[in-house]
Amino acid sequence: MTIIISWNIQCGIGVDGTVDLERIAKVIKSQGDPDIICLQEVARFDPISDKGQATDQYAILSDLFPEYASFFGPAIDHLYPGEANRRQFGNMVLSRLPVLQVFNHLLPQPRPENPCKNMPRQALEIVVDLESGPLRIATTHLEYHCNKQRYAQAEYLCKAQEEVIANQDYHHIAPQSGPYAALPRPERSIICGDFNAVVGEQTYRLLNSEIPEISEHYIDAWPAFHKGKNHAPTCGIFDPEQWPEGPHCRDFFFITESLVPDVKNVRVDEQTDASDHQPVVLELE
Repeated sequence: MTIIISWNIQCGIGVDGTVDLERIAKVIKSQGDPDIICLQEVARFDPISDKGQATDQYAILSDLFPEYASFFGPAIDHLYPGEANRRQFGNMVLSRLPVLQVFNHLLPQPRPENPCKNMPRQALEIVVDLESGPLRIATTHLEYHCNKQRYAQAEYLCKAQEEVIANQDYHHIAPQSGPYAALPRPERSIICGDFNAVVGEQTYRLLNSEIPEISEHYIDAWPAFHKGKNHAPTCGIFDPEQWPEGPHCRDFFFITESLVPDVKNVRVDEQTDASDHQPVVLELE
């Protein structure tokens, strides 16, 4: 069994307003001993994100999971005058499985049609080695305020899958080592994270292969496994001021159809209030 958890940890800020990464780690470890941990909203030396602490959350989380290899993908990377450390904000992956390759994707940020807040976004992709063969896992956090950017970012992720499929035969001509070597980057893959899109929204429909003229590679793992059961909420359970729309889902696992037979469960921890989002867990055979 391979267990993957995806969670927007809001820089460790719980619904109680307290920054507590040890609490985050405790919740993660309670989710069936996950093999791969995909986190969104991890900050490094950024007092705006962690209530003035300006700690290296990547280093702290890495220390809290010493048996895992850790990887960080900054979406924001700023240096302010007079500061020794760069302020970073982005996605993190911890893996207990061998990681064969890592890719950092800076997602598109097209000009909004109407002025609105927006920020750089990133997807962090790893290729892990399972007994059944290599598997690609990407975690991301798409734009919240701008629909146009959110859709463009989802479209990029779909096109990345098309490129991977188109290049599957490269290993026939690739050298055995060096920068031109063809390390495994398989068709079967997972995209998880905070997509800031609800079921039925255009961005969701794109990633769920409901717009086949643009994408037909991924499907939402929840309905594929639960067969008609509504999504469990992933935010809005405990904090009505933050989420006036109430409990709803915007955090997903999108998987290739080749993985559907391997899915043994998709579940949401609806009990923890350690973040404004809930952990989502995917279990594979």
